[in-house]
Amino acid sequence: MPKIDVLDINGNVVEQMEISEDIFAVEINEHCVYETVKNHLANRRQGTQSAKTRAEVRGGGRKPWRQKGTGRARQGSTRSPQWIGGGVVFAPKPRDYSYKINKKVKRIALKSVLTDKVNNQKLIVLNELTMNEPKTKVFAQTMKNLKIDGKKALFVTKQNDQNVVRSGRNIYGVSVVFADVINTYDIINHEVLVMTKDAVIRTQEVFA
Repeated sequence: MPKIDVLDINGNVVEQMEISEDIFAVEINEHCVYETVKNHLANRRQGTQSAKTRAEVRGGGRKPWRQKGTGRARQGSTRSPQWIGGGVVFAPKPRDYSYKINKKVKRIALKSVLTDKVNNQKLIVLNELTMNEPKTKVFAQTMKNLKIDGKKALFVTKQNDQNVVRSGRNIYGVSVVFADVINTYDIINHEVLVMTKDAVIRTQEVFA
């Protein structure tokens, strides 16, 4: 099984741990990653855009001028699409953009992006990441110790630790999630993936 260094919050190597080759050393499937990201973004769309067709705009009940003899183009309504204040041709209406893809495809995509982070040395494993109270300054110092300050970083903990979440949320480009809900889009949308040792173990349990 492949091994990876485990660091403390000061950036020092404290041990090595084995990581599952079924999660972090698979054959990368770019198409599954593409399909999963496209699905994720589609499911996030609100779909609330709306405009009025010519049947819905107000006014336009009378023919503007007679059909023939004026020298102007024939018009039937002042609410036709070519008129100012007229309706919109093929007006967008509220709709649901979400759709489903196979769970197997999502799993392959997640394993692919995790493998890619390992291959490119963009995965950092911490022995622990805990805080007694929200402290953005301490969180920022930890990033500096890990030499990732200024980079978009995704921190993954085993559980939803609100102190860690609140400490990191004020830092631009930083997101904090917990292992059960990590997804392909968040991982590829961040340059660096930082996981606690417990989060790695939990990820291997959930997605193996």
